[in-house]
Amino acid sequence: MTDPLDFSGRSALVTGAASGIGTATARWLADHNIDTLHLVDVDADGLAALDLPCKVETYVHDVSDPQFWGGFERAVGKLDHAAVNAGIGSGGEIAEQSFEDWRRVMAVNLDGAFLTLAAALRLMRANGGGSAVVTGSITAVKPVAGIGAYGVAKAGVAHMARIAAAENAAHNIRVNAIAPGGVDTNIWNAGEAFQQAVAAHGREAAIAAMGDSHPRGRFATADELARDIGYLLSDMSANVTGTVLVSDGGYSL
Repeated sequence: MTDPLDFSGRSALVTGAASGIGTATARWLADHNIDTLHLVDVDADGLAALDLPCKVETYVHDVSDPQFWGGFERAVGKLDHAAVNAGIGSGGEIAEQSFEDWRRVMAVNLDGAFLTLAAALRLMRANGGGSAVVTGSITAVKPVAGIGAYGVAKAGVAHMARIAAAENAAHNIRVNAIAPGGVDTNIWNAGEAFQQAVAAHGREAAIAAMGDSHPRGRFATADELARDIGYLLSDMSANVTGTVLVSDGGYSL
């Protein structure tokens, strides 16, 4: 019997691969026998530090650059799976957020996700099928004050995934999104309030305190989210497309 979690002979694209959920997803795929990983991030050092037991092609680029994706499609030629994961954080109320900051977040979190998914879909169509997962956020499902452009962008990518699922089912391509709650990743490090908490109590204590807001009592790990993404990419979820999988430790209850 074929193992539905075996990715032997296949290739996958992972964006935001130098840290957090992206790194964990790349490792999960490598652990499940993926043949080739195409890893994209602006963090050259983070990509260089990855040591994975498969063929790895790294690309130090901004996902919001359309010229990069044109070259990527020509160079890659074949793709089976995509984890559309690159993103940046943002804080502040909408009434107080500058348009410059709004566009900065939208460029990566929405425009970059569109460019990534569109390129991946074209490659998968040419390859006869595949699957993609877009990393959204629970803030796309549950309105959370003070997250400005971030929540709006994540709501957009979640709906984009569902539209793409409807458009590509006939091409043997499944598209889903995942909506994490709090996850212990570097995306928190840039926040002013988080930096203050780290300075006062240390990073571990700061993350633990934030995790108290989840019924589970803690934030998820990147590896836990990678397992969810891996499931959605795999043949184990062959009948699942157009869904937004909430993986938030009960935060949205």
